[in-house]
Amino acid sequence: METFTTLKLEQPHENILVVTLNRPNVRNAINSVMMNELGKLWRGVFVDHGKIRCIILTGASPAFCAGADLKERNTITLSAWKKQHAVFEQAMLAMLDCPVPIIAAVNGAAFGGGLELTLASDFSYADKTATFSQSEVKVGLMPGALGTQHLPRACGIKRAKELTFTGAIFTAEEAYQWGIINKLCERGKLMDEVMATAKIIVANAPLAVKQAKKALNMSQHLDVKTGFFYEIEAYNQLLLTKDCSEGICAFNEKRDPVFVGE
Repeated sequence: METFTTLKLEQPHENILVVTLNRPNVRNAINSVMMNELGKLWRGVFVDHGKIRCIILTGASPAFCAGADLKERNTITLSAWKKQHAVFEQAMLAMLDCPVPIIAAVNGAAFGGGLELTLASDFSYADKTATFSQSEVKVGLMPGALGTQHLPRACGIKRAKELTFTGAIFTAEEAYQWGIINKLCERGKLMDEVMATAKIIVANAPLAVKQAKKALNMSQHLDVKTGFFYEIEAYNQLLLTKDCSEGICAFNEKRDPVFVGE
C-alpha cells in the first residue's frame, strides 16, 4: 500500500480501504501536497484497485476537513494559486471517475472543500456533532470543487443557493434533513456504522456494483429514456460474468455467493 504525507491509508478488511485526511493540526485543511496526493490516490484506484471494493473517506480527529489551507494560499502568487487549483480540479474529476463506491464518514467540521469532498462521495454518514458550511463567499471566493454542481443535486437549488450565498454553518441534523447526509450516527459510533455498511457493499458482486454506479451517475446527466439505454448496456455486460452465474447458482442452492470480480 502506497504511503502518503497528508493521507493515511488503512485496510481493516481485505476489500475495504479507509482513507483519512491527515493534517489534524490544521483541521485537515487541503494544501498543495494533499491536492496532489488525492489526485494520485484516485487515479491509482482507477488504474488498479486490486481487491478494494469500497473506500471510506474520513478525517483525522477533531475535524473532517476545514477546506482549503488559506495560510498557504496567502503566501503564493496568483499564477501558483491557479496551477495549484488546477491540480485539485483534476483530483476532483479523478474522484468522480473512481470505479468503486466511496462513503464519506464525516467525523467533524466539513467546511468549503470539506463539504465538497463529502458531496463528491457516493453517499455520506456523519457524527451527530458534525457541522457543515459552503463557506467560500466569506473569504471572497466561491465553491471551486464541484460544490455548485453537487450541492443543488443533493438538497435542491433553492436551499443550495441559500447555503452558498450566506456561507452559513449548518448542523448534521439539518444536513440529514436536506438530503446532504444519508445517516446520522451517535458520538463514537460513526466508523462502526460506516464499516458495517461497507461490509454489506463488498459482499455483493463487485462488477455489478461498479456497473450500477456508472448508470446511477449517468442518470444525473441524461433524460430517462437515454439513461435507460445506458442502463441496459451496463446490464448486458454483466450477463456473461462468472459472478452473475455464481449469484444465480447460489440463490437457487440457498447458499451465500462467493464473488470474485470476474
